[in-house]
Amino acid sequence: MYKIGIIGDRDSVLGFMALGFAVHEIQNGEDAGKKISELVKSGEYAVIFITEDLALVTEEERAKYKDMPLPAITVIPSSKGSRGYGMANIKSAVERAVGADILFKDSE
Repeated sequence: MYKIGIIGDRDSVLGFMALGFAVHEIQNGEDAGKKISELVKSGEYAVIFITEDLALVTEEERAKYKDMPLPAITVIPSSKGSRGYGMANIKSAVERAVGADILFKDSE
């Protein structure tokens, strides 16, 4: 059975332990990039969540795996709140998959 992992700072990821996620507490981008590579190569993960703060500095590493069916690497907000980066990534992935922007736009 596949695992669900989460990579991020302590405050953002610790609560996911109660849900059975494999929690990986990481503080900097270099370590996060290495951890992403390690988790993907293990073949044990179906989904890897990463906080926006670390996702911003690991774009190159995550790009290597974006066309792989598993694991899905998904950006989530950190405990500091959302910067909108995660939603932009989801929007981009949906556009690639469907061929059009089908998500509702924010009313600004």
